[in-house]
Order: sequence, then structure tokens, then C-alpha cells
Amino acid sequence: SIAILLYLVQKFKTPDHWYPSDLQKRARVDEYLSWQHANIRAKGSKLFLTKVLLPLLTGQPLPPEKLEFATEELNVALKQFEEKFLQDKPFIAGSEISLADLVALVELMQPVCAGYDLFEERPKLTEWRRRVEEAVGKQLFQEAHKEIMNIKNL
Repeated sequence: SIAILLYLVQKFKTPDHWYPSDLQKRARVDEYLSWQHANIRAKGSKLFLTKVLLPLLTGQPLPPEKLEFATEELNVALKQFEEKFLQDKPFIAGSEISLADLVALVELMQPVCAGYDLFEERPKLTEWRRRVEEAVGKQLFQEAHKEIMNIKNL
């Protein structure tokens, strides 16, 4: 939950880049955290649910047109993410990683784990992912996604 993340950042006095004290940078983080619920989270989760969980629970393959619709919705949100939030910056709030980047990448990993490589043919998004993974630490990133990356093997 975003509320829990914000609580933890403030309670444990984390480094400023996670939730910047600079009001303009913080506003950028807050803007993304508000936007992502109805966009990246909603569309990425929908693709994950329709491609992996529903067929797993029902034992029935998903009609291709439903998967195509979910994929297109996510693609629209990804384009908006690149154009409105990443622009030409290394991270969403500027030159350093923030909670916005962490939340964004976690949400984007759901469709990736479902077998949709949304980074393919998106160099800006791919470079941003690399920077976020490096900032978090590749081993920690892999450990955090270990279980969900194996969801298709259920």
C-alpha cells in the first residue's frame, strides 16, 4: 500500500531521495503514486489476472480478444508513463531513485511475470528499469521477484 510505504519512509527517516523533502520533487513522486493506481497498477494487474490467474483458476484458456484488449490498455498506460513521467530523466522525480520508481517497477513486473515483455522495443523503459534495478541492487531485486517470476510454472 502506498500509505504504508509513506509511513515507513517517514517513520524510519530513510534517505531523502526515497521521498524527497524538496517540494517539487515530492510533488512529482506524489503525482505518480496517485496516477499509477488507475493506470499502471490497474492495467498491469488486469493483464496478469487475465493471462495467468483466470486460466489457472478456471482451467480454461482466455479468449485471445480479451488478452489483446488488456495488452492494448497496458500499452497506452506505458506510453503515458514514458512521455509524462520518465521524459528524459533517469528517474521519475529526477536524478535519483524514489518510491515512485520502486512502485512503478514492481507493478510492471506483474505483466512481465505473466510472459508479456513490455520492455521489448521500449529502450527508454528498458534503461530506466536497469537504473532502478542497479539502485536497489540486482540481487535484492531478483530475490523480491523470485516467487512471482515462477507463477507460470504452477
